[in-house]
Amino acid sequence: MNSFLSKTKIIATLGPACSSKDIMKRMIAEGVDVFRINFSHSKQEEFLKLSNLIRELNSECESHVAILADLQGPKLRVGVIENNRIDLVPDEIITFVSEKCVGNKERIYMSYHEFPQDVKAGEMILIDDGKIKLEVIETNKKDTVKAKVVFGGPLSSKKGVNLPNTMVSLPCLTDEDISNVIFAINQDVDWIALSFVRKATDVLELKELIKNNQGHAGVIAKIEKPEALQEIDHIIAYADGIMVARGDLGVEMPFDEVPLIQKQIIEKCIGMSKPVIVATQMMESMITNFTPTRAEATDVANAVLDGADALMLSGETSIGKYPVDTIMNMQKIISYTESFGNPFHKKYLPMEGTSTFLADSICYNAATLAKEIKAKAIITFTHSGYTAFRIAAHRPDADIFAFTTNKKLLPYMMLVWGIRVFYLNTCEQLEEAILESITILKEKKLLTEGDRVIHVGGAPLNEHGRTNILKVNEIS
Repeated sequence: MNSFLSKTKIIATLGPACSSKDIMKRMIAEGVDVFRINFSHSKQEEFLKLSNLIRELNSECESHVAILADLQGPKLRVGVIENNRIDLVPDEIITFVSEKCVGNKERIYMSYHEFPQDVKAGEMILIDDGKIKLEVIETNKKDTVKAKVVFGGPLSSKKGVNLPNTMVSLPCLTDEDISNVIFAINQDVDWIALSFVRKATDVLELKELIKNNQGHAGVIAKIEKPEALQEIDHIIAYADGIMVARGDLGVEMPFDEVPLIQKQIIEKCIGMSKPVIVATQMMESMITNFTPTRAEATDVANAVLDGADALMLSGETSIGKYPVDTIMNMQKIISYTESFGNPFHKKYLPMEGTSTFLADSICYNAATLAKEIKAKAIITFTHSGYTAFRIAAHRPDADIFAFTTNKKLLPYMMLVWGIRVFYLNTCEQLEEAILESITILKEKKLLTEGDRVIHVGGAPLNEHGRTNILKVNEIS
């Protein structure tokens, strides 16, 4: 199942269209590496059912598909609308209120209670992914905001709101998010995605919450607010991974800037050995169609060429008509692009003076040597994942096989570019571990006689954080 189909990983969002065991099993077979469960649409009971199914399938299929829990964050919404529709006309004045009510032409409830205090005249209000645009003309700084419609259209109940010019005072983690984090930790999830990150301290707050509840999940910072771009280097440094969430980012930022922002973030993440996910509308048309558009195929291919660790599908799999076909088609695009587009060898030099300089230098030279000797694989021994992450950041065209005695690391590393994971029974000596790794890979027909391989690890094996060995072998 999911037998090393590509180096670029696929994340699929679970939902009504793909919540059965049979569909999920077929999705794994077609190339899914990570399943995302979105707390914006899944209650804890549904989350529990899906996470149990994933583990059941991993056991049956001998796979290590990871679980990504995605927090809703402080999502702003309008309230219930009368008859579920009103038509907003350009130049008319609309009043937003903090008191719950059924919305009509007279007044509309805004779920964000600090809205009147935070907003200023001249700032923009975008509703329903930017389909409706209003300009604030007046606020009483207490409970009422008046705005003029710039671009109108039909407005239905509970549509999302974006405030691209407003400094929103809401915390990044809501009470509901905190409850969901603790629940997800108890389900032993591998990754937790934090929505609407604005500053590096948002990431640290979630990491502290995970640590205090004895969790091991990595934190993915979703970049979808303009403020995040001002602190992007610090956010990447503190997060365990980054998601370029192009949906809200494309509403809050000028759409013409998003393509370059995506490329710049990918480049920064590779340079800092942090996995980076490209998300939203990658295969959007496949919600209703059985093939993607040519523009979508190009979008997927460009993300592969840029070096993204993983590409994420949202509505395409969660509510789409063709969840399995979507995975199959995305995998075809990824595989063809990797075979003929050469998205490899994105090297960067280790930074002298850092605490990891020696280990980083070994990983750098392993990737360089692999290219020179045309190595079939780079084989790492790792307890934290660090060595494998660093090697993957160089994007070698050799396979990366990571062996670990840490079972929690097996699904965790499935998010990262190129890494395929194996459990290794405790070996006392490095030579013993090398022989065991080769035996396992030969049995799985991933190595054959004459293949050149590079082993990277630490000696002694039982000391964590010591990458100090690089060894070349030819398989006999």
